[in-house]
Amino acid sequence: MKKERIYFNTHEPLNFEFKQNKDDFIVEEIPLCKFSNKGTFLIMKIKKVNLSTWNLIEIISKKLDIDENEIGYAGLKDKNATTTQYISIPLNKSRDLKLLNDNNITILQTFKHNQKLKIGDLQGNKFLITLKNIKDEELHFIYRSISHIQKHGLPNYFGYQRFGKDANFEYAKKLVYGEEIISDKKLKKFLTTAYQSYFFNSWLINRVEISKQKESKKLLPLDGDIFKDKEKNIITGLMPGRKVSKAKGEARKIESQYDDPFIYDKGMRRDALIYPKDIQNKYNSKNHTMQLSFTLPKSSYATVFIESIANKNFGY
Repeated sequence: MKKERIYFNTHEPLNFEFKQNKDDFIVEEIPLCKFSNKGTFLIMKIKKVNLSTWNLIEIISKKLDIDENEIGYAGLKDKNATTTQYISIPLNKSRDLKLLNDNNITILQTFKHNQKLKIGDLQGNKFLITLKNIKDEELHFIYRSISHIQKHGLPNYFGYQRFGKDANFEYAKKLVYGEEIISDKKLKKFLTTAYQSYFFNSWLINRVEISKQKESKKLLPLDGDIFKDKEKNIITGLMPGRKVSKAKGEARKIESQYDDPFIYDKGMRRDALIYPKDIQNKYNSKNHTMQLSFTLPKSSYATVFIESIANKNFGY
């Protein structure tokens, strides 16, 4: 399965330094709505350092004696970063919150709410990312890439974090086909969604290639494409599974190469393009670093934005 993500830039890969760590990769979750300040749940706005969301949930579960299934969250956040996100717990389990605060976890605010947080309960994420060791000759290409993304959008690939070190395509396929059994429900779900994501990424790579072969600098539609509701300029791609609409005509001929009818999990359509908002940059000519701030919609990846600028893949 092809995995190399490609972009619309034509410049040679740039060699600036980009690393995910607590100082150079800062993320803040944007909640879906205002919290009601009444109800039987407590929402915690938590700042965490070098902890994944799963790490955080495990710590909350142990320190507050709450079953992990009772803990709600809107989205998964990277481990190698400083991240702020919202977590819900039952209000009657919130008496010992001070037990959570340490060098890696800080509770910034709390709110009462009338329901548990669930996956997808966020608008998006704000990012502050630092690029280092930028060569003077690279600056022009960085600015040009940002301008192109603002105008034409960005291929909405799943970033390398989606797949992790445990996401082996062939093993995931055996799970889907019932040829392998795994008792860890979280790992099974992770591998299944990674399997679906491989198909989407491979489809999107193909569509970007087709557009580039036609000398286009943006993603071109094909007859039979399915577009995002109310936004007819955004093509959607298939996350294979049950109960999901399929493209038709010319678009389906390509899409069918990246489909698997044996996936029992529910499928979906995913935007092929995203448009980052509020992009700002601050370049320091003395130490050759640039701070990039921007906002992305949920389920999209800042690392993909940086990859597009650099015109090369990071990670695995």
